[in-house]
Amino acid sequence: MLAGLDPEQREVATALRGPVCVLAGAGTGKTRAITHRIAYGVRAGVLQPASVLAVTFTNRAAGEMRGRLRQLGAPGVQARTFHSAALRQLQYFWPRAVGGELPRLLERKVQLVAEAAARTRVRLDRNELRDVTGELEWAKVTQTAPEDYAAAIAKTGRDAPRDPAEITGIYRGYEQLKRDRGVIDFEDVLLLTVGVLQDRPDIAEQVHRQYQHFVVDEYQDVSPLQQRLLELWLGGRDSLCVVGDASQTIYSFTGATPDHLLDFRVRHPEATVVKLVRDYRSTPQVVHLANGVLAQATGRAAAARLELVAQREAGPEPAFTEYADEPAEAEGTARHIRRLIDAGVAPSSIAVLYRINAQSEVYEQALADRSVPYQLRGAERFFERPEVREAGVKLRGAAVGGKNDAMLDEAGRDGDLAAQVRAVLGWSPEPPAGSGTVRDRWESLAALVRLAEDFGRARPGATLRDLVGELAERAAAQHAPTVEGVTLASLHAAKGLEWDAVFLVGLTEGMLPITYAKTPEQVEEERRLLYVGITRARVHLSLSWALSRSPGGRASRGPSRFLTGLRPGSGRGGGAGVVSQGGVERGGAERSAAARRRRRGPVRCRVCGRTLTDAGEIKLMRCEDCPSDMDEGVYERLRDWRAAQARQLGQPAYCVFTDKTLIAIAEAVPANEQELSVISGVGKRKLDRYGADVLDLCAGREPSGEPAEEP
Repeated sequence: MLAGLDPEQREVATALRGPVCVLAGAGTGKTRAITHRIAYGVRAGVLQPASVLAVTFTNRAAGEMRGRLRQLGAPGVQARTFHSAALRQLQYFWPRAVGGELPRLLERKVQLVAEAAARTRVRLDRNELRDVTGELEWAKVTQTAPEDYAAAIAKTGRDAPRDPAEITGIYRGYEQLKRDRGVIDFEDVLLLTVGVLQDRPDIAEQVHRQYQHFVVDEYQDVSPLQQRLLELWLGGRDSLCVVGDASQTIYSFTGATPDHLLDFRVRHPEATVVKLVRDYRSTPQVVHLANGVLAQATGRAAAARLELVAQREAGPEPAFTEYADEPAEAEGTARHIRRLIDAGVAPSSIAVLYRINAQSEVYEQALADRSVPYQLRGAERFFERPEVREAGVKLRGAAVGGKNDAMLDEAGRDGDLAAQVRAVLGWSPEPPAGSGTVRDRWESLAALVRLAEDFGRARPGATLRDLVGELAERAAAQHAPTVEGVTLASLHAAKGLEWDAVFLVGLTEGMLPITYAKTPEQVEEERRLLYVGITRARVHLSLSWALSRSPGGRASRGPSRFLTGLRPGSGRGGGAGVVSQGGVERGGAERSAAARRRRRGPVRCRVCGRTLTDAGEIKLMRCEDCPSDMDEGVYERLRDWRAAQARQLGQPAYCVFTDKTLIAIAEAVPANEQELSVISGVGKRKLDRYGADVLDLCAGREPSGEPAEEP
């Protein structure tokens, strides 16, 4: 059972008792490790198959886990999604806990949300309706009641798709409609299961007798509601194994948070932590680039990042390509793909990944032009999207009866076909605020406008009727059925998948990170999205961007900031955080002295005494909103000095000290190395390099040392 496992995977497989945390980098064989752990425990007689519940986030992943367990001789183990496991329990216990049959499960909540909006006199178009529906799902998985919604989004800095007061009203109305009609939604399945287990100790005890060992995959993606359900399943026991990677947290907009993974050792001081860093998926060249992306990361997840170690033979270097415009980028990508296919790479082993679904159209066309079959994942084909179909109807109507439309006549007076299309579609060049389907709709219509611009430039004098004919031909050509094809997918939809060749396209500022990523946390999630994209590639990896949107346009774009220091000629990248190497950290008597110190007690605010959990607040030793006693003069001197150091090193300023560390120093104003060394963010290496300068600045003296050299 243990043959073929590497040393760290073997540690996972044999760690059968007590809490276990597996920090598993991309491509390190986490599923192999945890399925062998379960099967080994069954073979050893430690685990009874029926007493094990393994939960993950997709039906595909749960099915894969069940299949592997059957092959390993443990077919009786339950492997389910959170929702599937909760629904099964709820159906079983509902007659006893509540009486009667479980209310009907609402398959699609959109219609009920639309009715709730109408009752509150809020008009939502189809795209706003989807966004508001997603917002209600977020509120429920974060256990936010309607009356608390406005305060919750203000606290989290979340962009609401509509006025918070309107969403609150819709939320209340939606919940009332469900009660009136005796239905529940998928989020209610988790909420009701939590309620039953909390209110009925006898039922909770029965669940505890049934399930005694738990495994949770993709633990970085659990929501607060899922974590609460897991705690109730455990019932205070510690037979739990969690698996995750904070560097692959890319779904925070749905309520997922890596905090439960990052805080696992705090909640379970005796836990065994195993780090899987041997990458069996990608070549050393791909792994090196992935490590480089995370080396520049900041924030809490970055402090626990894993440094992958490639296990495969060497392959080609990743290609960085700059194009003049988006069509040229798509054509260049299609040419490269055609060469790979001609060289024997299967189309199904190739993927083109982009940030938003609206980017697909130009790649669909470029691949179709070269007779390359493709398939869209996680989105409709461009010409099958509702907004594109609706636009087609409007354009066909305008092409037939447009002569009677004064506004349309005015728009086309100078023969500007794109102006006519904009008038017909009511499209504005100013993008909507925020993200979601409203933004996707705008991007889809923007693609149609660009297509009209290109068509009008190629065929001077072309009419709307000509454009409608062109659209019909393109749609017909791209609807041809394909048995196997190149995958076109968003970066979010690519999570958990892998291909021999991956093309990461559209890597410009404003697209990655996306323009509406404003806060440092949002920007860091965009960086992790690029990391996920890179680690999908086994052998061939191409990264590209276009300086202009359309041919002949102004070259106003630049490559993504995340590529600085990684692509040729872009300077040096900086490192941040503590890199976690592979290995095992055991709980109990074998813990390190540092770990024992962390166990002494909670960190409390030095102003108000509240227990601190946020990493930034812990660094400051106070709540963010508690008054600061910072010495402004010291802080300004430290900032100027840090900027000079960063310029000398050719690295971002945060690589010297983060803003939070500077604030902490300016609040403490240390007088000696001992006082400076206890400030979070000032480790031994930085104390040796910068300590004398920082102490001089705190004392009001000019730093005596020369700018530090990079070792």
